[in-house]
Order: sequence, then C-alpha cells, then structure tokens
Amino acid sequence: MTNRPRIALVTGATQGLGLALVEGLASRLSPADTVYLTGRDAGRVARAVAGLPATSAQVRGELLDVADPDAATRLARLVEERHGGVDIVFGNAVMRIGPDDDPRALMDAYTQVNNFGTTRLMRAFTPLLRDGGRFLVVASSLGTLSHLAPVLHDRFDGLSSLDEVDKQVAAWRDAVLDGSAAASAWPGFINIPSKIAQVAAVRALASQRRDDDLRRGILLAAVCPGMINTPTSALWWDVSTAASPAEAAVPLLDLALDPVDPGHYGQLVRFGRALPWKP
Repeated sequence: MTNRPRIALVTGATQGLGLALVEGLASRLSPADTVYLTGRDAGRVARAVAGLPATSAQVRGELLDVADPDAATRLARLVEERHGGVDIVFGNAVMRIGPDDDPRALMDAYTQVNNFGTTRLMRAFTPLLRDGGRFLVVASSLGTLSHLAPVLHDRFDGLSSLDEVDKQVAAWRDAVLDGSAAASAWPGFINIPSKIAQVAAVRALASQRRDDDLRRGILLAAVCPGMINTPTSALWWDVSTAASPAEAAVPLLDLALDPVDPGHYGQLVRFGRALPWKP
C-alpha cells in the first residue's frame, strides 16, 4: 500500500458482518480514505451510513444489487472515474436461507446473489485493484471439497476461469430446480455447493493472476469469518457463544490491512490460516 488515499468497498454492508467491516475499515483507515458501504436498498444504505459512529475515514453509501447483471460494472466505472482504482474490496453480499425454506423456490435468486453476484463483482473490480490491493470474498469453512461427495469434486476442482465456475453453478442450480439433485450426490444444504463455488471462483481467477498479483503485492483470497451470532445463524445452530459481527470482522480486517502472506493467495483463509482445498 502507498501513501495515496485508499479506497475500500464492502458489499452486503447494511447489517451484520458487512456493516462491521465498513466500521472497522473506516476506523483503521485515515481521514483521506474512503469506504463505500453498499447494499441493494437505498433506504437501508442511507440508514446504515447515518447510524455509524464517528470514524476516521469517510464512509460513502452507494446502491449495489449484485443480482443485477450490470450493477457491479456500473459501480466499478463510477469508482474508477472518481478515484482511478480501488484498494480493498470485500465481497460479502449474501442471500440467506432458513431451515424451513424450500431450496427449489429460492434457488435462482440465491445463486444470482451468492454465486453469480460474486463472479460479477470479481470481473468488475479486480481489474481496478491498485498495487498492494486486496480482494476478499467472504465464504465459509464449508467451501472446501471435503464437504462434497468425491464423485462431484471434478465439478469445481481445477477450473481455470470464472466462466467455467459460472457454468458449473448453473448446472447445479438447474439440477436443484428440476429435482435431479435430490436423487444424486448433491447435498441438500445448498449453502455447501454455493460456498465451494465461491472458493472455486477465487482459485480460478487466482490461477490467471497469481504471478502479476504477487509481484504487485495484491492479495486475492476467500475468507471464513467463523460462526457469527446473528439471527439467521441462530435458525440453524446454537450461536449463543459465537462471535459478534464486530469480533468476527477483526481477522478479516487484519487480512485486508496487514502485509500479504503469499501462502494466503488464492486460498480460503480462516483466522489467519489457509484451509486445505482437498480432503
């Protein structure tokens, strides 16, 4: 990172972990820096910005619905026009699903946000990363092949482009929608393939960018914040002893602001350690 003003952007930032990441970045960065708080609802974005405590860096709200095929490109163009590039991006937008939800009813919208939204963000903003930049996709420890039946590993292993990842996500989505996934080895908990696909997207893009990014001090990685005490998580698990969003944000902020560990590049990182992709 240089002494120029730094530009950071967080998606899915109107509540929970995303809001904590914005507050943490704005507290750690300088008054010359800008943090973009983004979300899909203009009213919620405005309220989130207004509700933040006094911070060092400027926080700027912007509308970004990652399910809109063109939204990330539009915002990237705006950020480039204003600042010439970006230094830190957290891809945190997520559509949540509860135990009582029917995956088939939500599948299209779910993948549009969690998966295609992630790859759209990557296509739009990684070309804008300046030297020393960070692009971090918030995923989960579920995003490794150890959580997928071995017969399905080749769907996501060794992919070399975001287009290939999108193709596999679309095939999985369609199998859920037509009911064939239920009769095969796909897990019923759709969060598992979704998180694996997010990590696969990071790995695929990293395979293309690795040498140049490491030369320029750029980190591209997926991150696992661990269990977080949120109302959605509480629908699935006992989160009474889990970290608050602010606590969970700390190791992610460290990864975004500390010197790059080359061993983290293209990996899924949890609490400062790269998790194995394969069992």
